[in-house]
Amino acid sequence: MKSLIIACAVLFMGCAGTSSQKFSAMQENTDLLVSENQGGADAPGFKIIKDEKDFRNIISGSFGISEPGKGSYIKYPQFPKNKKVVLYNLGSFRSGSHKIEEIKNISVKNQILYVEVPAGEPSGGMEIQMISSPWIIFTVPADYKFTSVELKYSK
Repeated sequence: MKSLIIACAVLFMGCAGTSSQKFSAMQENTDLLVSENQGGADAPGFKIIKDEKDFRNIISGSFGISEPGKGSYIKYPQFPKNKKVVLYNLGSFRSGSHKIEEIKNISVKNQILYVEVPAGEPSGGMEIQMISSPWIIFTVPADYKFTSVELKYSK
């Protein structure tokens, strides 16, 4: 019995170490820079952000601030120089929160960038009907070539 418990503990410790290694390797590939639940387009779509000026204009327009950083309490992320920066609009939703808090994985297959995100939990009960247009800005490696972006929801 003792050896069975020790074997399970060793197996558990080995699995825990592996998953953290995958996560740290994933963090090198992508970063979620901005995630908002309002201000996006009505239809899903993406845009590659080419420079810091465009990046700052998109962020400041979403918050209604004319000059980011001047007297603002909002901490703006740095524009990455060695990665592609992608703005992705999720489209319009009638109720619930659809804000993306984490990117689990990214991959490219047949020139489609697949972005794996956690599935939202249903809140249950009565919800106020409110139209939202969430959007995110994230990075991918500079050598990724893709013509479309698709979200994959997972648990």
